Amino acid sequence: MARDTVQRRLAAILAADVVGWSRLMGADEAGTLARLKGHRNELIDPKLAEFGGRIVKTTGDGVLVEFPSAVDAVKCASEIQEAMVGRNEGVPESTVMQFRIGINLGEIIIDTDGDIFGDGVNIAARLEELATPGSVNISEDVYRQILGRLDAGLHDLGQQNLKNIANPVRVYRVGESAGAASVAAVTQKSESLTTVGPTGFEARPAIAVLPFDNMSRDEDQEFFADGISEDLITALSLWRQFPVIARNSTFTYKGQKIDVKQVGKELGARYVLEGSVRKAGNRLRITAQLIDAESGAHVWAERFDRELEDIFDLQDEITESIVLNIMPEISMAETERAVRVPPANLDAWEYLQRGVWHVYRYTREDNEKAREYFLVALERDPSLSLAAAYSATVIVFEVLFGWTDKPQESLMEGMEYCRRAIALNPQESTAHSLMATILAISGEAERGHEAGKRAVELNPSSALAHFCCAFPLAYLRRYEEALAGAEQAIRLSPRDPLLPTFYVVQALAHLMLRQYDESITYSRRALQGQPDNIRALHRLAIAAAHMGDLDAARAAYQEAERVLPSPPREYFANTHAFTHEEDLEFLLEGLRLAGWQG
Repeated sequence: MARDTVQRRLAAILAADVVGWSRLMGADEAGTLARLKGHRNELIDPKLAEFGGRIVKTTGDGVLVEFPSAVDAVKCASEIQEAMVGRNEGVPESTVMQFRIGINLGEIIIDTDGDIFGDGVNIAARLEELATPGSVNISEDVYRQILGRLDAGLHDLGQQNLKNIANPVRVYRVGESAGAASVAAVTQKSESLTTVGPTGFEARPAIAVLPFDNMSRDEDQEFFADGISEDLITALSLWRQFPVIARNSTFTYKGQKIDVKQVGKELGARYVLEGSVRKAGNRLRITAQLIDAESGAHVWAERFDRELEDIFDLQDEITESIVLNIMPEISMAETERAVRVPPANLDAWEYLQRGVWHVYRYTREDNEKAREYFLVALERDPSLSLAAAYSATVIVFEVLFGWTDKPQESLMEGMEYCRRAIALNPQESTAHSLMATILAISGEAERGHEAGKRAVELNPSSALAHFCCAFPLAYLRRYEEALAGAEQAIRLSPRDPLLPTFYVVQALAHLMLRQYDESITYSRRALQGQPDNIRALHRLAIAAAHMGDLDAARAAYQEAERVLPSPPREYFANTHAFTHEEDLEFLLEGLRLAGWQG
């Protein structure tokens, strides 16, 4: 048998790259290259030499290094990351340069030109991909070599399924420098995470769903408790607004006594969802609580008592109930948190949340302020798809509430923001929802309904998606379906800040069905939340006029004139794209009865 002449050896392999390299290069190519060269010459290359590292190759923003010692590789990487914190002090946020580093110990194959290959190299590269900005990830093989030989803390991130690596690898994070981002990004590439695409991820607060405790003696309930936790991870991931820590990481805490604050630190999660399952006879009691891991404060808690019948239906019901309750709570907590942050300390995510706070105050001034915040969020993080989607929301509001003199131009601008958001993250349900609304207002209700259906497919639990899928149907004379979609939206999110908008569409559908009492009811509900809602005032005036209550009709129309003193025909033509001209005339006739002189 011929002897294998391929040169092999055991080595510690370090892989590193620059976070957001494409964005940095796109903003300032020459400056970015100069900064990287400075970091290499002044810090990285000298450190590698100090600890015996051999640079195998560089790839633009990346570097592959071989070390004879795993301890030296980790020490070197840790010192580089710590030094980078100081080098980034005082640097504008848009030009800050951070590195991700992965280190593995394994057998390598050495090519004649000095390049190295093999699973040992591939695993190091995958660990680097999973690392968060400013952090160091190591494999279990490296962990065994350095345990007890370094002062840095070691955080167990659990088994991770790495791309193109046959078997799962247990991953550890080394310490945590002041510049390291949340470990939540570790889960982005994990097989059990389907939250967001590769963009706009790092700034978002993460959610960790811990395995629910089985408080019963019945071991069969162990499977039910685990199933609840797993379903929650999957359901929450569909929202894509917040990263969800992978099951592989959260289930390492199964059976352990939990310190929520410590769990939050170790997993990089701002919110932790935990719960328990207890069986008594044929009844189950499921408790769940959402905790702010930073403060330890309870954000939400609930108890569910159910008869044990079809276990899978029960599991689906409980999962849906928990998700629909906690997502609005997290969103509200994030906007309130952002409002409290000093302006000088705001990051892109916090600018986005401040904009959300303003947009749902429903005034022209707040709408403009929200636009400013969303634009700054996009400037700070051009990959933040939600910022682009919410920029479209601002434009939809300015058209529907009559806050623009150029509605058609505004709608075109809103469509561009939707396209930008979808290009950044094709799975962004919010962007598809806004596109559905803009298409409907622009006279393309059929296409709008299709976009709305796509939004629902992407997130079946989103009230916004269901509403925006239903909204175009009101222009297509599919009123009963529009009502059903709006009702579903309300059921999914009974405390939604968009409730007045949901009610306004219900008022329109009932109005077109000549159900005037119901139209008035929903118009008044909308006005309770938004007294200056021009569309609700118009609906109320028209419904009251057609049913013969001219005093109420005139009062509502006069209030509408105060809110928006513009010709109704022009406004209605820009905001009610009916497929049948007589439908628009029916509304205008009601306004004439209410006092319009058109």
